[in-house]
Amino acid sequence: MFYALLLILVGGMAWIRLAPDDPARWHVDPGPAISHGALTAVPPGPDSVIVVPGGARAMIGPLEATGEAALGRLDTIAMATPRTRRLAGSPKEGRITWVTRSATFGFPDYTTAEVRVVDGMIFIDLYARLRYGRRDFGVNAARLRDWLSRLGAD
Repeated sequence: MFYALLLILVGGMAWIRLAPDDPARWHVDPGPAISHGALTAVPPGPDSVIVVPGGARAMIGPLEATGEAALGRLDTIAMATPRTRRLAGSPKEGRITWVTRSATFGFPDYTTAEVRVVDGMIFIDLYARLRYGRRDFGVNAARLRDWLSRLGAD
């Protein structure tokens, strides 16, 4: 019985670490974090993060830089984060999705950033969410807060 449970545990952990990341499922329009009717200036930083079930959302802007330049800076910050890799997209495309895995078990979290132009102003929507489970214990919000504080410091 012990070995059967151990085999199930090891098999489950292997599946979590080795399951393929499907860009068609995760590299999608995150939808606006804030309704366009409520747009105000939202500077990059920890205060622009909204916790949602299973993840976190943020919208920053209006930005003075082009959307491609701002998304490029965010991509540099994201790629410097441990255990993070780009799943799909580019600053030129206007949307990027990154996968960040937890240190111990390798649980994947997906973060998508997309440039939006609203009334001639440039914004970036971000949506960080988990793949497995229902709660992320605040890790996605913490990651977004870190990325946005570093983006605001640039």
